[in-house]
Amino acid sequence: MPLTPFRYEGQAQRHCPGDKVVWLDFRKGVYYAKGQKRYGQGFDGSFVCLNEVRGSSYRRSLLGLR
Repeated sequence: MPLTPFRYEGQAQRHCPGDKVVWLDFRKGVYYAKGQKRYGQGFDGSFVCLNEVRGSSYRRSLLGLR
């Protein structure tokens, strides 16, 4: 499944209404879930659907998870 990046969180949520939205940092190759410190921050990233990013080579960030 190809990644569909969005500039705004609301756009991504409308694209995948039954899925969670994550922030994908292209430069670092990781994604952040809502509630993590770096969610939605940075210039080299986009909002994407979780199911789409799981099938890609990007990995989950463990920063801020408990």
